Amino acid sequence: MSIIGTIFVGLIVGLIARAIKPGDDKMGWIMTILLGIAGSLLAGYAGVAMGWYQQGEAAGWIASIVGAIILLVLYGLIRKR
Repeated sequence: MSIIGTIFVGLIVGLIARAIKPGDDKMGWIMTILLGIAGSLLAGYAGVAMGWYQQGEAAGWIASIVGAIILLVLYGLIRKR
């Protein structure tokens, strides 16, 4: 996937994850994109570890959103301290 495609997917995944998770997560556009990309990477890594995906296979949309929500929850826990 091209870098523009990665940024676009990261933005969509990050926006959906922020909309699903309750609370006020004050993030800008760049942090939302990075959240979506990191969520996709987390989902891909976990999927390979659990045998859901083959090595090098991209994670699905739902798994990417779940990964981004997990990262948002962890970010909220760290930010409170």
